[in-house]
Amino acid sequence: MGTRHVNKAENDLKIIRTVSLTSALEQQLEHLIISGELQPGDRLNEIQLAARFGTSRGPLREATRSLEAKGFVVVIRNRGVFVRQLSLEDACEIYDLRAALFGLAGRLVAQRMTDSLLKDLKALIDKMEVAATDNDVDAYYPLNLRFHELIMLASGNRTLKAEYDRFVNKMHLSRVKSLVQGGGLAVSNSEHREIVSALASGDPERAFAATWLHVERAKGRMVTAVKATEEAAEEKIAN
Repeated sequence: MGTRHVNKAENDLKIIRTVSLTSALEQQLEHLIISGELQPGDRLNEIQLAARFGTSRGPLREATRSLEAKGFVVVIRNRGVFVRQLSLEDACEIYDLRAALFGLAGRLVAQRMTDSLLKDLKALIDKMEVAATDNDVDAYYPLNLRFHELIMLASGNRTLKAEYDRFVNKMHLSRVKSLVQGGGLAVSNSEHREIVSALASGDPERAFAATWLHVERAKGRMVTAVKATEEAAEEKIAN
């Protein structure tokens, strides 16, 4: 093999290693955002993150560019990279898309419903009922996510689930937790019961309506939460 071919092979390997490192860093940073370790509005400190992951700042910058393209961070010139915070308009648009995707999943699952899935969904509802009674958002929230995830998995459409997950992840960019608004956790869980009843009926249109309406109502709770937060902030300033 000639010198030119050896150099090309080494350059190709270097590119692969760089891309792999950048991809790994992107996944790690996205996890920090979704998990809440990095909050909306937080600045990404390149020096600290490079030291934490044992890497140079170059691949880290490439990773943040990818996150910017995906809408997880914003780059402010001469200031740095910050975790994006959703505006109310952004959040409403994401809820509208989630409603359409979840509705489609409901329609598909109604035609694929199994006794095993029905049992799992009812078990989650019972656990959420306990959390709702205790007004325990920390316990309710992961169960709620699992309930939705089971339905998306049961749809049998991997692309649909991937797109839905992408929008769910973006909702972590909002500081507002809306589950306790508009009637509380019990209202959310009563909607879950209607969803399961619709899915078990085998009627695709009823299932679509129940799943779509659940997300639409969640959007309404989110809007109520945002307005309540804004009013509380304005009252605090006034006083």
